[in-house]
Amino acid sequence: MKPQRPARHPLLFGVEEHMRKTRDVKEGEFLRPYKRILPDLISSGTQLLRALSIVNDLYLALDEKGYRVQIATAAEDLDRIRIKEQEVERKDRKYGEYHSGSIWAPDRPTVLYVDTVPIGLAITEMTERVTVRYFNGKYHREDSRLIRSAKPWQLTHSWTREQDVPCGRFRVIAYSPKKGVDWSVTWQETEQEALGPLIPKIVETCRAAQGTLQRLMDAEDVAAAKRKKDRDEEWQRYLKQEDARKVAQALSDSQQQLADVIARWGKAMTVERFFRDAEERLNTTDDEDRRNRLEERLALAQAMMESVDPLDFIENWLAPQERYRAKFV
Repeated sequence: MKPQRPARHPLLFGVEEHMRKTRDVKEGEFLRPYKRILPDLISSGTQLLRALSIVNDLYLALDEKGYRVQIATAAEDLDRIRIKEQEVERKDRKYGEYHSGSIWAPDRPTVLYVDTVPIGLAITEMTERVTVRYFNGKYHREDSRLIRSAKPWQLTHSWTREQDVPCGRFRVIAYSPKKGVDWSVTWQETEQEALGPLIPKIVETCRAAQGTLQRLMDAEDVAAAKRKKDRDEEWQRYLKQEDARKVAQALSDSQQQLADVIARWGKAMTVERFFRDAEERLNTTDDEDRRNRLEERLALAQAMMESVDPLDFIENWLAPQERYRAKFV
């Protein structure tokens, strides 16, 4: 006997409650739940129950075919693509109160597995561009009952603008969550056709995509390995160039220091000859008081001067290999 189909997919238990625990959202915006590890579902508050019904039917249909649906683990290193919310794609975007609103997205993609091939799955309510009017401190749709019932004098100091707002129709996106693999398929509702009847087609498309995705993933693995090899080789070239530069710099610094040491020693020898000559002259001075006074001053002067021993000078010199030892021969 065929097992009875569950009423709700296990991945959706408690999701409604988490989705409604949302950051503050304005009229005409999607829910922005605090929880970030949730199924990939974007919806306004008014359409949430219908969104959960669509995603539940889709997940259960996939499960029936043996394609498990789950939230990707961090270890899988799978990426969620950018989900486009506009029903009709436009060059500009006017979502949110100041046209810069952000749309909630889960931290990890929701994926189904056809054998071992992962396919990302996202469901979003779409937006449509409408005219909104500022009235009583808020923006309202121009075609809303509130605006249509307002008296002309009440609208004297109001104004209008265009804005992208949730339209109540949904789009399903299947995509490759593997980095570097560009593959996606979308299905979306229209005013004439709901998503429900499209679910068998979505399931079949995902099944049929297994071979194509496996080839694309394998090709990306080969390309990624080549990119890594190229990066490693480029890094090795850089390290060798940097090593050669440091070796040359060490040689130059060592040569410069040695030249400075020799120059300083030459100056020190001049000073030494000065003091030696001074001592000789002092010994020939007949004035004993003057000799005693000058001997004291000569001693003070000599104490201020650095060593004139060549070994002291060379001891502080650093050879090139002491400054930097080459890593590449």
